[in-house]
Amino acid sequence: MEEVKINTDYITLDQFLKYVGIAETGGKGKQMILEGLVRVNGNIELKRGKKLRKGDTIVVNERQFVIK
Repeated sequence: MEEVKINTDYITLDQFLKYVGIAETGGKGKQMILEGLVRVNGNIELKRGKKLRKGDTIVVNERQFVIK
């Protein structure tokens, strides 16, 4: 599991995908989310504006992340 440190209260899911390099563009991230390829805290997340906070876990393409 990869730890991702953020310096704000939250980061949106689409911003997160770009931040960790999974999506090259916001459009690519949005497409991945809408296709159901992203899990947040064990659940498929379809909202690109989902606010991720410290302690949240994200799984994409078998890569696992935790917000620190």
